[in-house]
Amino acid sequence: MGFTKDQLLVRFQELQIDYSKYEHPIVLTVEAQAKYVGNLGGGLSKNLFLKDKKNRFYIVSALADTKVDLKVLSARLGLGKGGLRMAPEEALGEILQVPLGCVTPFALVNESARHVSLLLDQGFKSQEHCFFHPLSNDVSISLNVSGLDMFLKSIGRDSSYVDLEANPSIGKDQPPDLASLVPSDSTVLPDVPVSATSSKGPSEKHTSADIKSTKTSDKASKPSLNAQNANDKLVKGVNPSGSITNVERFVEEILDKASALLLSEITEESIKLHGGQLGTVVSNRIKSRLSSELNSTSMTFKNAAFTEGFHAGIHCHPKRTY
Repeated sequence: MGFTKDQLLVRFQELQIDYSKYEHPIVLTVEAQAKYVGNLGGGLSKNLFLKDKKNRFYIVSALADTKVDLKVLSARLGLGKGGLRMAPEEALGEILQVPLGCVTPFALVNESARHVSLLLDQGFKSQEHCFFHPLSNDVSISLNVSGLDMFLKSIGRDSSYVDLEANPSIGKDQPPDLASLVPSDSTVLPDVPVSATSSKGPSEKHTSADIKSTKTSDKASKPSLNAQNANDKLVKGVNPSGSITNVERFVEEILDKASALLLSEITEESIKLHGGQLGTVVSNRIKSRLSSELNSTSMTFKNAAFTEGFHAGIHCHPKRTY
């Protein structure tokens, strides 16, 4: 489970970041948000959650009236003109751990978003204060750029302000000016159940941007000899003596990961920053970092164990039908 709105605001108080809080009904667009806080001065923000072809993710946070051309931005990142697209909706929950309409730079507080790149509109610097949702779109908070920078620094992030409306020439002697902001690591999302991808609903339009993902799920939803062959290959690939089916090694792997994370979180800087709250902060971070990974690993272990048990039963009772 990711950070909550209340936990984020507590973090602001710990960092002594000045902000104002405005509660309102749930809003899904900047236009709807403007009805409640648009008359308070300052800049409203729009936030895009994007991905490239190598499953690297980006948050682009800009003033509401800044024009963001994805083709131009993609070229400036060195991804080609068609390298960026809207991230699939399931990535909101798996990576940013926020619902639809709640994307902001604050989602980077979650460890699952550690590889997400952030591009900030340099226009924010011209505003006395700017409005963002604090991980929940029934509230807006206003803060200045120095407060945003202080928050990002506290989670180990640099504040990369860029001119999102610029369209510089790119060529052999003029390399992409934003290439340094491309994440170094890709993110692998857990497999989405076939029932979720084949069902028709409001999210179908949103996820259709990921053409490759959609084609894959369409094939998976149709029983065929190819699907059976894929299952046979999966079974043959299971190694009975490997860690995936060895309980002791499986548990040992979990403990090793937890220990490594614990040691990485307890530093002189974190002790100075959080003081008596260090235990709670470290505990929450470890839970956040390990949750999705252990769920995926446990499901793999469960499936492998089930597969082996099933085939062992067939070999023991060759005449039995199922």
